[in-house]
Amino acid sequence: MLRLGKLTDYATVILSYMAKDLANVHAAHEIAEVTGITQTTVSKILKLLVKANVLNSTRGAKGGYVLAKAPQQVTVASIIYALEGPIALTECSISQQGCEQASGCGIRANWGLINQKIHAALESITLADMTMPVTLPDETFIPVATISVRGENNVSKY
Repeated sequence: MLRLGKLTDYATVILSYMAKDLANVHAAHEIAEVTGITQTTVSKILKLLVKANVLNSTRGAKGGYVLAKAPQQVTVASIIYALEGPIALTECSISQQGCEQASGCGIRANWGLINQKIHAALESITLADMTMPVTLPDETFIPVATISVRGENNVSKY
């Protein structure tokens, strides 16, 4: 299962909040209060996002954080990279050095291709997209008659 860490999830929440209010400089304590994420965690994430040039910071009494680019220019891929590092499904997707199995591996290029497709998909989604409401389709209806239930001998009962 592919799973992003909590900090990446929280970073997306923080950045989405900031993207909705571009006119103001945001302090860590304000972001923590609005998002419900602890101030310690918010501060840690903000520092990582500044280091990755996703945010700019200003010191002082009226200091805080602002997006370094317009929300339409901040990709989900850049957010993930800032918190998680390079996007890779397998080690060989990012490493030029092969693993112990490299000489006999016939699928390394396939993993690379899959990794490229996922990276492209994440690059195509922006912070602006993440702030837009999503309309979910109605629940999918699956007729009960199409569901197969297996018995003890793996033979369909229905």
